[in-house]
Amino acid sequence: MISRYTRPEMAKIWGDEQRFALWLEVETLALEGMAKEGLVPAQAVKDARTCTSIDPARVLEIEQEVKHDVIAFLTAVAEKVGPSARFMHRGMTSNDMLDTTLAVQLKRSGTLILEGIDSLRLVLKKRAKEFESTVCIGRTHGMHAEPITFGLKLAGWYAELGRARRRLEAAITEISVGKLSGAVGTYASLPPSVEKHVMAALGLEAETVATQVVQRDRHAAFFLALALLGSSLERFCVEIRHLQRTEVGEAEEPFGSGQKGSSAMPHKKNPILSENLVGMARLLRGYAQAALEDVPLWHERDISHSSVERVIAPDACLLSDFMLHRFRSIVDGLVVHPERMLQNLEATNGIAFSGSLLIALADSGIKREDAYRLVQRHALEASKGGPSLSTRVEADEEITKYLSSERLGEVFDVKKHLAHVGMIIERALAA
Repeated sequence: MISRYTRPEMAKIWGDEQRFALWLEVETLALEGMAKEGLVPAQAVKDARTCTSIDPARVLEIEQEVKHDVIAFLTAVAEKVGPSARFMHRGMTSNDMLDTTLAVQLKRSGTLILEGIDSLRLVLKKRAKEFESTVCIGRTHGMHAEPITFGLKLAGWYAELGRARRRLEAAITEISVGKLSGAVGTYASLPPSVEKHVMAALGLEAETVATQVVQRDRHAAFFLALALLGSSLERFCVEIRHLQRTEVGEAEEPFGSGQKGSSAMPHKKNPILSENLVGMARLLRGYAQAALEDVPLWHERDISHSSVERVIAPDACLLSDFMLHRFRSIVDGLVVHPERMLQNLEATNGIAFSGSLLIALADSGIKREDAYRLVQRHALEASKGGPSLSTRVEADEEITKYLSSERLGEVFDVKKHLAHVGMIIERALAA
């Protein structure tokens, strides 16, 4: 875990203290289930409940000798519980506890990440409404295309995060699965009723067909959902980085009064927050790739996934949570320059309306190929400077004999282009 990119709420879930507390809870719940089945004395449960916490330092100290984290943990528990500790972990394999605990951690982490998505979407919704009518140029291939509004762009982000939320909800359901079915998943040493008791108490389901582990396709789905979320956030950040370029200047990240952008150039205000999140998205995709490679374990289980998950499970959750809250602050404080947006729209002499002109000419009876040739010739000349596209067209008798001044006015009316934007934004924000 990297403290620089970690919020306390998420760090608590993955810290050693909480991890060992969950291990203890799983073991104690299992003991309760065994007592209900008459497999262990009821007093063993009472004795186990006297142990309310485990010192991580003591577990790590024992692990240095025994070279096994679960055995080290159980030894530390036995030091506190006494003779009844011999009943703990009866008939269980390490992954009964480890996978069940991991499911709880991922479920809790996923819930925090969902809250982060919801918080971000609220800000996006507010700002999409704020800029619903703020006209700017749409770009394809990095080039001017046709007019849009900045609110429409933000509404698209809002909608995309809604899809991310649904994917993550499904992934949380899929990952909220544990096991207490023994060394190869056959319940040879514990009846299914013990597993049922533990899963019910933890809010989990039991793995349908377990081996020694919960199947890793479940985990891969979770990390893929996070990677997709990260890629969406990266897309939004790339947009902000472009808009903040000196040559564009349409929007910029918030910049504090005492903030400094460069050690060498005092004038600099760099999009460092967005750039930072772009790098984190790369990590999330890498973690998803690693999770996919964890799926094909040997036979009923090998240990090749273990070292991977010790890294990617906490880090992917920590980064996803951090990214959402950082991007929320970016959107909330985003400085928007509507006047620069209008300047950029007008900078290319009206060529953004070439598509409407093409349609109008084709509708008037000109063959589409001929109309395209007429419009392209004027548009390419207008893009070089001089008279605007509308001025050039109004002086071309080959066009004006088909289109009246009134019809040309409609072609170059930005409000006509954006007539349905309000509906689109409303549709997106209502989802």
